[in-house]
Amino acid sequence: MNGVRLAVSWLTVLPVRGPDEVDRAGAGRAIGWAPVVGVLLGLGAAGLMWVLGAVGASWLLGGFIAVAGLALITRGMHIDGLADTMDGLGSYGPPERAREVMKSGGAGPFGVAALIFVIAIQAVSFAALAAAGHWMGIVSAVAVGRVAVVLACRRGIDPAPGAGFGALVAGTQGPLIGPIWAGIALIAAVFAGGHWWLGPLGILAALGSSLLLVRHCVRRFGGLNGDVLGAALEFTVTIAAGAFTLA
Repeated sequence: MNGVRLAVSWLTVLPVRGPDEVDRAGAGRAIGWAPVVGVLLGLGAAGLMWVLGAVGASWLLGGFIAVAGLALITRGMHIDGLADTMDGLGSYGPPERAREVMKSGGAGPFGVAALIFVIAIQAVSFAALAAAGHWMGIVSAVAVGRVAVVLACRRGIDPAPGAGFGALVAGTQGPLIGPIWAGIALIAAVFAGGHWWLGPLGILAALGSSLLLVRHCVRRFGGLNGDVLGAALEFTVTIAAGAFTLA
């Protein structure tokens, strides 16, 4: 249960206290439970949109509020990681320079553009799914983003120099945990869209694209860090949510 508590305390602002000391083994267990946290967050987002729709709000407004709510409950760390990663990828110079750009604390043009597109696509996609009554699509999209994090932390992935969180979690996941979660996501996605085969295809596209992004980032930055995990998560949610609307 320490792994579950740590996952909730790390990935949300919910008042759940994790262990006082965290080593790589504990961090690995927490990452392994991240998809469960994703399911809880997805249920919360879908529930919030349902309530907003029930009181007369437009689905588009509900979509933007749901995305904002997800950012708030996760401390905004994933969208911050997305912006930093895009700025790092858009920089010139060696990996050391790219990592400096990522740690600068500001958001450059690449990061701002990425945030605009990701937030807009997620909000519009959530709105379309809610309007069609595909609530499972919202839950699945949010949850599969956390599956991408598990896959990104698989064995064989080294942390980037100077990485704090990345040093704790990179390479901590065994060869089975990621595929198991991916398989569960594929099964659940059968109910995410209008056609039974559309959801699983969306999951495959989202996770496949995320793996390519992480692979490129590890090469570009010299290893994995927390910002790359945030980028992979948001990237996966965006692709999955968009794909689920193609019914």
